[in-house]
Amino acid sequence: MTATPAISLPPGSRLPRSVQGLLYLSDRRRMTRRSRRRFGPVFTLNLPVIGPSVFVGDPALARQVFTAGPSVAGKAEPNLGALLGPGSVFSLDDDPHRRRRRLLSPLFHGTRMREYEALIEREYAAEAATWSENTEFPILPATVRITLNIILRAVFGADGEELAALRRLMPALGDAGSRVATGRGIGFGRTRSARTRLDEHRAEYDALIAKLISRAVADPCLPDREDILALLLRNHYEDAEPMSHSDIADELATLLTAGNETSANTLAWTLERLRRHPAALARLVADLDAGKDEVLQQTIWEVQRIRPVIGTVSRQVKAPSLELGEWVIPRGHRIIVSMALIHGDEAVYADPDVFDPDRFRGSRPDLMSWLPYGGGNRRCVGSDFAETEMKVVLRSLLRDFELLPTTAAGERMRDRGIAYMPGKGGRVALRRRQFSRASGTAR
Repeated sequence: MTATPAISLPPGSRLPRSVQGLLYLSDRRRMTRRSRRRFGPVFTLNLPVIGPSVFVGDPALARQVFTAGPSVAGKAEPNLGALLGPGSVFSLDDDPHRRRRRLLSPLFHGTRMREYEALIEREYAAEAATWSENTEFPILPATVRITLNIILRAVFGADGEELAALRRLMPALGDAGSRVATGRGIGFGRTRSARTRLDEHRAEYDALIAKLISRAVADPCLPDREDILALLLRNHYEDAEPMSHSDIADELATLLTAGNETSANTLAWTLERLRRHPAALARLVADLDAGKDEVLQQTIWEVQRIRPVIGTVSRQVKAPSLELGEWVIPRGHRIIVSMALIHGDEAVYADPDVFDPDRFRGSRPDLMSWLPYGGGNRRCVGSDFAETEMKVVLRSLLRDFELLPTTAAGERMRDRGIAYMPGKGGRVALRRRQFSRASGTAR
């Protein structure tokens, strides 16, 4: 019989849990960076709600976490599944999680991505038609509308009264969910708590989705429809079992939430970075005008590295213990892999604080040291959709508009609870280009 290794935790703060929680809640990035400088790339924090947590800022140890398997390091509790519902992929683990991913993956890969491109272009064009020229404005509200309209169209296909209601509802649902997820949802006096608002928004969402599902089921054209809702209603697991309607509602909440905020913020961050790096912007525009997108891809990768919208990805030890380098982590402890620490490690990326798309020239990112979509068996199933969405929007925007540079200081990263957004909303100034489609050049 093999002896269980003795528990050995990385060093960490000795402050009371409540103080650690306040410091972490007030500025997660600052606290984790200070802890890394003091304790090294692996350290322990004891936080309210989630309990003792081991933070990992080392790619080799991140690989150990991501390859350990769900029976050793599975989904962390609590997680976003508590907000999105028990039928969300965030709530599933082990075999149910594997089955769900197998069902969802074909919706966001292969030739289907090319089918989405025309949809993405249309939604971008409708929003861009409202933009003023030569006047600075925050682009984030526009990118939120673009990405939300794209995912709504992809999910439901057609427009209608319910979709108009969802356009209004989803940003409010996401905001309340972010506050609850990070403990920022307590109300005082007459102010309703974020938890109350979340429950109200979720009840409205469930009623809307129930109508849309019922309408789709009754639609005689359902067998021919290609929207995601129709595909989920038609698709079956490998044992021929269909998804329940409640699971579909929870999964659609996941798609509408995760498929909106992360892409919208990355688009805004990309424009914020490019305005402050005119040489990188000029090289990108020249490459796009030549009909190429290599520099565009490198630029997106670098923005996702230097301005990761999601800061961490978590697992929880399910086995009696998990050996992590020289440490042995006990059952129940959360392991938090920090994108910010790994992306900002000079041993991993030279001059990590410098925005440099050229660092990815001729090579793809290593998926254990570049983590905007998470890692392992819980890596974002919609990553290809997000990549396509961002490429089409940026390619179209830089075809139609000149992005005017600025000497203003870079915008700070504002913590919205789940995602990091540009502190001023990604302010841009645009001037429409006189573009000759026949020659493929601007004039």
